[in-house]
Amino acid sequence: MKPSGIGGQAVIEGIMMRNKDVYSVAVRKPDNEIEVIKRDNKLLTQKYKVLNLPIIRGVINFVESLVVGTSTLTYSASFFEDPQEQKPTQIDKIAKVVFKDKLESVVMAVTVLISIAFAVGLFMIAPYYMSRTLSNYIPSKSVLNLIEGLIRVSIFIIYILMISLMKDIRRVYMYHGAEHKCINCIENGLVLNVENVRKSSKYHKRCGTSFLFFVMFISVIFFIFIRVDNPLGQVGIRLILVPIIAGVSYEVIRFAGNSDNTFVKIISKPGMWLQALTTREPDDDMIEVAIKAVEEVFDWKKFLGEYQAENKKSDDSEQATQIDLEYAVTSEAKQDIDNIEKKPKRTRRSKKSIEQEALLNAEKLEDEEEDDDMSRFEIIDASDDAFDVDSDEDTVDNSFKRSFKPSFKSSPKPTEEFSVNDETDDGISFIDPSDDDEDEDESVTLDIPVFKQRKTDL
Repeated sequence: MKPSGIGGQAVIEGIMMRNKDVYSVAVRKPDNEIEVIKRDNKLLTQKYKVLNLPIIRGVINFVESLVVGTSTLTYSASFFEDPQEQKPTQIDKIAKVVFKDKLESVVMAVTVLISIAFAVGLFMIAPYYMSRTLSNYIPSKSVLNLIEGLIRVSIFIIYILMISLMKDIRRVYMYHGAEHKCINCIENGLVLNVENVRKSSKYHKRCGTSFLFFVMFISVIFFIFIRVDNPLGQVGIRLILVPIIAGVSYEVIRFAGNSDNTFVKIISKPGMWLQALTTREPDDDMIEVAIKAVEEVFDWKKFLGEYQAENKKSDDSEQATQIDLEYAVTSEAKQDIDNIEKKPKRTRRSKKSIEQEALLNAEKLEDEEEDDDMSRFEIIDASDDAFDVDSDEDTVDNSFKRSFKPSFKSSPKPTEEFSVNDETDDGISFIDPSDDDEDEDESVTLDIPVFKQRKTDL
């Protein structure tokens, strides 16, 4: 949603639309034709920069809106007055002589002053005195000020409901709805035609009804913290604070009209609820009048072109961000795939094949251990039944002697040859196979007890 900067007001059988320093009034006359006028309205805030400061500009715009609104209401009502009533009276002739060409401006100023005095008396002074009737029962001034604010809101709602009983005012509320629908249609980027306007919302955050709600709500806050014991002083403070409250309320509603965050939506809700009382669904004839008023002061086609260009730029930016994100994700995924491909592939094997392989390995390991134990040493059966002790040494060596090869990883291989002494009963011979060709006389004989064990025991 893009703010358009245009505002409006419902009048008698028509609508006033305002855009900066120009405004238009479109009225459907009794003959069913639409009368449209366009007038310049130089704002004081544009002429004097000091009047464009916050709070001050709110007061100036509030007064100018009253002046323009009263003028347009008078203009629209002139189409439906009785010709007999339009004839100048004696008072009109005297006023024309006194004020001459400024008569219309003077009448307008008096009308505005009377309207302001009526509004202040009804919504500011009356709630104060009504709340102070409870001072004998409620001593707290803060509570009394809160009750004063509730009475003020209640009077405002009752006033709207009462005037809505009038047939002309009900039609004004319908034109008020057509005004909101046209502005919402434009600000949501839709072509300004009857069909699009009809399906647009009749509620708007910059409505005058929301402005009046902020005036009442902010006044409660001001009056709670500003206290004067004198009753006349309290009334005087309320009158002095009216312009300041109006200026603050203008800044709040201006901020709400240009923002769309959660906080703005929350503070705008009560004013939107009140708009349900001041707006009605318009018919197609009223929508046509509102479209005429908008087209007189606002180039909505150019606005829609800018609106679409901004949306396209935003969409392109979002699309570029999405592409960058997708590229980053794709690159990361590709890198992960490359890392996976670099890793050695492991073939999946069935549970049965794994168990069979484990069984074969276990059997192979047992065979290797048995072979290793048998290769370490050989036991010579040196029992008396196996050989004669008195036999020659060569016979013993050739017949019964077996070599024993100790395998120690950390010790060197034995270099001496150990032979069985022919004087011993039994013995084990440690023979170094590398010395087989050497002389037997050079060997060293060592008596070692013989393990009398049968081969079958191993």
